[in-house]
Amino acid sequence: MPYFDSASAAPLHPVARQALQASLDEGWADPARLYREGRRARLLLDAAREAAAEAVGCRPDELVFTPSGTHAVHTGIAGVLAGRRRVGGHLVVSAVEHSSVLHAAAAHEARGGSVAEVPVDRWGAVSAAGYEEALLPATALACLQSANHEVGTVQPVAEVAEVCGAAGVPLLVDAAQSLGWGPVGGAWSVLAASAHKWGGPPGVGLLAVRKGVRFSPQGPADERESGRSPGFANLPAIVAAAASLRAVRAEADAEAARLRVLVDRIRRRVVRLVPDVEVVGHADRRLPHLVTFSCLYVDGEALLHELDRAGFSVSSGSSCTSSTLTPSHVLRAMGVLSEGNVRVSLPPGTPAAEVNAFLEVLPGAVAGVRERLGVSEPRAEAPEADSLELDTLGLRCPQPVIELARAIARVPVGGTVTVLSDDEVARLDIPAWCAMRGHDYLGETPRPAGTAYTVRRRS
Repeated sequence: MPYFDSASAAPLHPVARQALQASLDEGWADPARLYREGRRARLLLDAAREAAAEAVGCRPDELVFTPSGTHAVHTGIAGVLAGRRRVGGHLVVSAVEHSSVLHAAAAHEARGGSVAEVPVDRWGAVSAAGYEEALLPATALACLQSANHEVGTVQPVAEVAEVCGAAGVPLLVDAAQSLGWGPVGGAWSVLAASAHKWGGPPGVGLLAVRKGVRFSPQGPADERESGRSPGFANLPAIVAAAASLRAVRAEADAEAARLRVLVDRIRRRVVRLVPDVEVVGHADRRLPHLVTFSCLYVDGEALLHELDRAGFSVSSGSSCTSSTLTPSHVLRAMGVLSEGNVRVSLPPGTPAAEVNAFLEVLPGAVAGVRERLGVSEPRAEAPEADSLELDTLGLRCPQPVIELARAIARVPVGGTVTVLSDDEVARLDIPAWCAMRGHDYLGETPRPAGTAYTVRRRS
């Protein structure tokens, strides 16, 4: 069964499996002890740290291992904010950061700190100017992902790091999605990553803190991992994580070139094979293995289940499913279509035949979901009135947009259709539908129940 969700978790790399099995025999002892077994474990831990530091581009004594990438992010943010509390309590993040960063920001705000979100463009990219504008004299830390986890857009880390450096503000980079493909450039201050994203075992994170960055670990500490990640380390998993990182880096350039060809094929063909599809994320500045697209008039959860039944494991960058009322914060920040969202992230070694098979299955899967939702092309008929109002209260994504598509032919060119909806997704998907269909979105108006979204027919 083709697995196309390596952005969530990559399959265990063969080198990781070999290293894990070997270190279970050699690395079970406490590396802090001076007897023979402890010294042997310490050698393994030191070698893993040196290998990981080389891949990250930092000194070994700047890097510690944590129980997860999320733990690394939370530890890094809390440690820098505490270390620079005399500067102030202002934190800057991008609007499309991973939830681990946004959760840490929310916790900081709940404790009395302030948070600024830097907006992104329609492709999901920030600008250095946006960060420069958000920085204040009281800014203690700025955060920026190296590449987006939902749409694959690569961020201008080096340019943002330069802006932050000029202002004397450290930059924390969440490199979880990109570290397996290469080091993060620029003068970053703190970096976090997660081994299961590059084919290492789950339960291992990396946290690198450059010398000179004020850092105060929070919570109880012990003598392990420089006091930044207390507790007995999972040494076999750490050894496997470092070994697999070195292995995937050795293969990265060739594999990136091969997978980019396959992803380009998906980006080109999906818009030809499936009507009313929007490919999201930057076309060029992106991860080589990831592509995300959204399908009009499709329930995202139903589409993922349909593809799963056809033998393809994919995920969604969107929370727009039948069980939730809010779209993905990433797609919302980008202002793109969220309904029927599919994220394909190819693991290393994916054969072209599997991609071709996916493209053969996809049109039928989308058509089947649309048919079950009752989607059909609007019939040409005489306009009923200059304006119509549709009550879609209680209907969930993508039904309000489907009703709008059916109704637009019932007003003349220049006429308006107003959709009353209490689904938060409508705020994103109705403007996106207008852009795709060539109609004018006139804005929204609060109502006692829900919100009214008004559209003017152009053709």
